Amino acid sequence: MMKYSELRKSVLDANAALYDSGLVISTFGNVSAIDREKRVVAIKPSGFSYKAMLVADIVVTDLDGNILEGTLRPSSDLDTHLELYKSFKSIGAVVHTHSFFATVWAQSGRGIPAMGTTHADYFNGTIPVTRKLRDDEIIDGYVRNTGKVIVEALGNNAPLSVPAALVNDHGPFCWGKDAADAVHNAEMLEAVAKIAFHARQLNQDDPEISDALLDLHYQRKHGQSATYGQPDSSK
Repeated sequence: MMKYSELRKSVLDANAALYDSGLVISTFGNVSAIDREKRVVAIKPSGFSYKAMLVADIVVTDLDGNILEGTLRPSSDLDTHLELYKSFKSIGAVVHTHSFFATVWAQSGRGIPAMGTTHADYFNGTIPVTRKLRDDEIIDGYVRNTGKVIVEALGNNAPLSVPAALVNDHGPFCWGKDAADAVHNAEMLEAVAKIAFHARQLNQDDPEISDALLDLHYQRKHGQSATYGQPDSSK
């Protein structure tokens, strides 16, 4: 009997949704989720086919990366996920992809500016890009240090107000309240990355949305007095 079956099932479903979204190919990318009360994390196994994955294949670890349940090797990005969970106490899940347009921005070393209301509906400001990792950070603790530079890049932003960052030379990481929310944020990140990429082709001056319009659109969807959707759990 699986002790963490509910958490593992949510991670399996989120990984399936991520694959169906087209944001990942082959075995690239991963979704994890955390049970804060039990202090455990469930994550996709390393290099494992999304289409073949079962609940029993999802790996459960503690916050130090020790395997508690599952027989497979966890994602090679596990230590990045763990660093984000330790640093961002409000998040419940993490997603990593190599989605095309977000990765283009990451590998160009550019953050994604808030250029319109689509961006503002999900990200309350620029989606930051990390600095390049130093050689010593790559040689010793590369995966963990990837998490550290994400935290550094986010700065004083609340993690759920800007639920994504681009890792320089690598690709995007997103997070959310739970696994489904994190996958949705990864979908929206790719959408705004694509829009911003093409908008810059038409206007090289990088026009950004005004602070007033940015705040209005973000708050109407996520603020305490949000008006978007319905006033119940079905919104």
